[in-house]
Amino acid sequence: MTLYFVALLPDAGIQAEVTAFKEAARDRFGSGHALKSPPHITLVPPFRVAQTPLFLSEIASRLEPFPVQLRHFDRFGKRVIFVGVENSEALQQCQRETSRAFEAALNLRPDNRPFHPHMTVAFRDLPVQRFPAAWAYFSGISYERTFTASGLTLLRHTGAGWVIAETFSFPTASPGEESSV
Repeated sequence: MTLYFVALLPDAGIQAEVTAFKEAARDRFGSGHALKSPPHITLVPPFRVAQTPLFLSEIASRLEPFPVQLRHFDRFGKRVIFVGVENSEALQQCQRETSRAFEAALNLRPDNRPFHPHMTVAFRDLPVQRFPAAWAYFSGISYERTFTASGLTLLRHTGAGWVIAETFSFPTASPGEESSV
């Protein structure tokens, strides 16, 4: 059984910027666990299956590209620091449709936690005593970016970290055709 999760990944430029934030969390505050995965927004939390869930292509074919707004930094308690993500209707719809399809196809138990999109920078390995300094550092950075979500990415755990297994692109509007997003 292989461990996977499904996410939205930003473009390469934003990935590099968020990775630099993760490296600062590791180098300055001793929190490097977030570096074990590429910058992402989780849509379906980790699950184990025997075969690669390739039905993601069908889910992706029903979605359209949409903008994702990243805004500043936020936190979960005193252990996790992340880049904030605006929870738009398009993002909620993408997460809902993807989660429901996975729950039905793989008989997964529904994740009843509220969807709180974010990109983790410092994970629970952040030492409690270093949290105040880490939060002061990241909360003082003004960061705003927008990227277009253009596909669902399946990430696979290697035993040491997460790698991209496959990306399933959303269809794009034909030339001259307006997108409904």
